Amino acid sequence: MAAAIAAAQVGLAYRFALAYRARAGYPRRFPPTMSPTDLGLPFETFGIRSGDVELPAWFIPARSGEPGPGVVLVHGWESARDRTLPLALFLHAAGFHCLTIDIRGHGANPAEDMPLTAGEFGTDALAAFEALLDRPEVTKGAIAGHSMGAIGAILAAAADDRVAAVVATSAPADPYRLTRQTFRLARLPIPDPIAYPLAWLTTHVYLRPRRHVVDDISASAAITRYRGPILLVHGDDDDVVPITHLARLAAAARRARAGDASAGPVETLIVPGGQHSWLYEDARYRAEVARFLSTALDGPLTPLHAASLAAATEALRVPAAEERLSAVDTVPGGFRSLIDVALPGATKRVDLDALATADEPGLG
Repeated sequence: MAAAIAAAQVGLAYRFALAYRARAGYPRRFPPTMSPTDLGLPFETFGIRSGDVELPAWFIPARSGEPGPGVVLVHGWESARDRTLPLALFLHAAGFHCLTIDIRGHGANPAEDMPLTAGEFGTDALAAFEALLDRPEVTKGAIAGHSMGAIGAILAAAADDRVAAVVATSAPADPYRLTRQTFRLARLPIPDPIAYPLAWLTTHVYLRPRRHVVDDISASAAITRYRGPILLVHGDDDDVVPITHLARLAAAARRARAGDASAGPVETLIVPGGQHSWLYEDARYRAEVARFLSTALDGPLTPLHAASLAAATEALRVPAAEERLSAVDTVPGGFRSLIDVALPGATKRVDLDALATADEPGLG
């Protein structure tokens, strides 16, 4: 009898993991509603090949296209390249060329057939970085990402030592903790003694279709393999990815660099009252990001001048509100429906593009 009960529990847990993958793995797509022109920025539209997909991209030159450093901007979950325009605005003012893309399965890209992971954010961020360095205007480059895009920035930097600096904003530390946090966001009544092993199983089941292993897509693991300068930023009021994730990432990076005099600095910035998104609206955020990048990339302006110009450049969120992770929504098929995991059809993929739009900030 005990064996039968245990087998039933394992089977239910596996079914839960399959249902989670079906609901959480396929982002709703929001094509850009703005272009750099709307903010008075010059730009060029082109495509970037990343594996078997071509990603739509904008290149935004600074200083009339004079040679200098550039920055790849990587958006988060259920977001798009227009959501990075506020960053491009103040970085352009500080003299940096910018390149921004729609990650596969997001923005103007078609939907993916398999669940998306941080691994795809990393692959696409790396492709964008390579495209940035191919530009005749760009002398060296950095990557700045938000949330899932921040994981992508760290993964790309760990894979290519030409990445001269990383800015990671609101970054989740690792897949297990991110999965556990989505349980909390969905307010699923799962006690910790069950939730943590369930998050472990769910993460492995989620990654299986693309044959990823956890360490390959973990920001905490990847950050130990990167030796360049890192700026980790978090809002202390982030209820999507708690600020404890910043501490874990910073500790991992510093442990890996201990005794390595050639490694770059690991800097942190905590934005008081900052939420998961929109930290660029804070003048100190803009100043610190511009100062950090100017220092790491040797210009084009002095760190103090870059910081002053960035702080003085108002950067406001785009008119369309950031989206909450769709898998958490109360709309039909949303993540909270996982409580019905034993019902027929629970493990089938949900067409999230057909569901109502959420109105809360999330992993984007």
